Amino acid sequence: MDLSMPGEGLKAIEPILSLSPNSRIVVLTVSEASEDVAAALNQGVKGYVLKGIGSRGLAEVLSLVAAGETYVTPSLSARLLSNLSSAPHSPITTDPIRSLSDRELEVVSLVAVGLSNKQIAIKLDLHEKTVKHHMSSILSKLQASNRTEAAMKYHNSAKASFPRR
Repeated sequence: MDLSMPGEGLKAIEPILSLSPNSRIVVLTVSEASEDVAAALNQGVKGYVLKGIGSRGLAEVLSLVAAGETYVTPSLSARLLSNLSSAPHSPITTDPIRSLSDRELEVVSLVAVGLSNKQIAIKLDLHEKTVKHHMSSILSKLQASNRTEAAMKYHNSAKASFPRR
């Protein structure tokens, strides 16, 4: 779905999902506006990708979404989280670890025990590039600058609020 398609793509999302609730819509657009990202996600979009992504990257995103994951271009998800956390009178009080998908939790838990992307890919039967996409999303969602920081946030959160898996 393109947000700038004739008739406005955002207006088409709700009717599509009401007719076909199991559809998984991925937005491919030039819009980097946080409002567009939030509106699309709130309406049920499962992926938000900027035009300019390579064909392989897009294929990976489509595979992730088809497998039940949600994907937002990492730079946009970081900006969206930043905007949400700085909005007046609406502080984010939830643990950012809770924003991770089940697959992202698996990946970050394996990072936390010291596995490389290649080792994680083998263990989870994924392509290494898919693990890298998950890591980009994890870093963005956790606002971590590197794998070590993400692992530390995972450990701190796991100790504080998650039962052992």
